[in-house]
Amino acid sequence: MKNNISDKDKKDWEEFLSSDEKLPNKDFKFSKKKTLKTKHIDLHGFTLEQANITIRNFIEDCHQNNVSKIIVVTGKGLHSNVEKDPYVSKDLSILKYSVPEYIENNEELMKKIIEIKDAKIEDGGAGAFYIFLRKKL
Repeated sequence: MKNNISDKDKKDWEEFLSSDEKLPNKDFKFSKKKTLKTKHIDLHGFTLEQANITIRNFIEDCHQNNVSKIIVVTGKGLHSNVEKDPYVSKDLSILKYSVPEYIENNEELMKKIIEIKDAKIEDGGAGAFYIFLRKKL
């Protein structure tokens, strides 16, 4: 193989090395995290019926507006008044458990949802959960 490098190529190379110009890192564009369009809803203080109606409407609205991720804050049920009513299930009437169950049992809502999972501590931890929505067709 010949090592015939033209003077112009040598000059161009030296200019590039001495300049502050950097080549773009092609691998970097693939490592960027995709940002999700996110909305929050806080259901503190809602009754079970109010929470179910509100979350259904909120999910439908978010799906229509191409939201990818919903953060639902329900609380942990620590201040719930259900302990006073002996005819109400303590666990099932707490929004933390009942709202995800309502969503999972609603076929129309589940058609719009990819996944429901527990929230990270910075988004509410045990008192919140995520809903990841499908793209609108």
